[in-house]
Amino acid sequence: MKRRALILGSVGRSTGSARFQRGRVGIMLTRRCPARCRTLQARWVRSPGLTALWLKFSALIVASCFARASDAITLETVLQRTLEKNPAIQEAKSGLEQAAGQRLVFRSVVWPRAEVGVPAGIQGGHRAGESGIKGFALGRGFLTQTLFNAGVPSSLRRGDIEVLIAQQQLNVAVVEQLHATRLAFYTALYTRSLESVREEQRRRLRENVATQKNRYEAGLADRSAFASATVQASELDPQIESTHRWYLDAQLKLAEAMAIDPDAKASLPEPEGELQFVPMRVDLDSETAAALQRRADLKLARLFVRAANEDQRIIEADYYPAVAGSISGDYVPITGIHREGSTSRTQDFISSEIREKAAYTWRVVDNGKVGGAALRARAAREINELTCRKLEANIGRELSRIANDLKMTEVRERSLAAASAAAEESAQAVQQNVASGLASPLEYRDTENAFLETRSGLLDAIYQHNLALAEWDRATGRYFQFSDDTAQNVH
Repeated sequence: MKRRALILGSVGRSTGSARFQRGRVGIMLTRRCPARCRTLQARWVRSPGLTALWLKFSALIVASCFARASDAITLETVLQRTLEKNPAIQEAKSGLEQAAGQRLVFRSVVWPRAEVGVPAGIQGGHRAGESGIKGFALGRGFLTQTLFNAGVPSSLRRGDIEVLIAQQQLNVAVVEQLHATRLAFYTALYTRSLESVREEQRRRLRENVATQKNRYEAGLADRSAFASATVQASELDPQIESTHRWYLDAQLKLAEAMAIDPDAKASLPEPEGELQFVPMRVDLDSETAAALQRRADLKLARLFVRAANEDQRIIEADYYPAVAGSISGDYVPITGIHREGSTSRTQDFISSEIREKAAYTWRVVDNGKVGGAALRARAAREINELTCRKLEANIGRELSRIANDLKMTEVRERSLAAASAAAEESAQAVQQNVASGLASPLEYRDTENAFLETRSGLLDAIYQHNLALAEWDRATGRYFQFSDDTAQNVH
């Protein structure tokens, strides 16, 4: 089995943590600690005498942020570790080794069968010229070789197919696990960005709460405006908590895919980067034709059809005569040893001897053992053929559906990008007007909700587009380019 290239989605680098360029190292505080950074900076402005203390604390913050960044992993790293350590992939590899042993079982029908025995014992009794009890030992050997068997060619092909099936099962396991890992990685990036957007929205709403409180205390607004702002800010708390749980679930899936024990490791895998939108143009006809040739699950279905066909031929071979030749020999170190069942000295072992013969067997009357098994094998072959044809027919429809999803997410992303920019400008204008009392709390609430909805929708559009790209790579068989092994490759 040969592996070539991994086709990965495009993921941008995160803003912040650590950035390395040619000959320079730039360190920026990440978005994950904005509150602490703002608080310390405000204290430094208000109290210049605490400059040294602020520098020490900021150094600790930078160190902690950089430590978190060092634990971040890229999509390429996640997929590589999944390929190396995933339990399902490891189990499929063990199945490939087991298939090599199973091939020996199918091939054994053509190999000679040899047996060696050393009978020994004590013989007694009285014949003419004999008296007393004496021991004996002799050597015996048997060699049997199949000369003709109608099932030999099918058995040889079936053994090769068994290995090919195990190879493609490994390929299918690799594709499934890498695809699931990639989706979990995208989900982690999406939920983290969504949580950041909602955190930023909650920060702005809390600033509005502080503004309304100051206006209420100054007598410029009534208490209802302050209460409305407080309720609006608290409405985001359950959404942020649910998004954070979703993010943790994605991290657990990544850890499971990479065979990381969450209890043994102090921190879960932290994905690096942000989701990026990359438009994609597809040629549906050519991609469909290519997918029919390289899809691992489709290759596996075709191999099951071939295996069932060979099984049926092996069973039906019992209708034909089978011819086998055998050679047997006896080595007698001494004479005078009675042959089992002999009644006279002329029937005893005189000296070492070799005998050869050929025999054939032919099942003339079948009691249902061969015919019934052949019918079951044919039924299995027909079921596998129908399943294979169904998979082939579904590939075109599946690729067409994914192509439509890519087009829709692209249109949706363009629309929401423009709406998000407009909603952000409107929210900033209304926020300034609320601070000066020129806009009502209801208007501020509506604009902030519209801004949050458009930003969340834009993130969701980018997320769905990346999921569609991953589905396209899976449906076209692009995660790996598999070697087209044939029976002569596995000898």
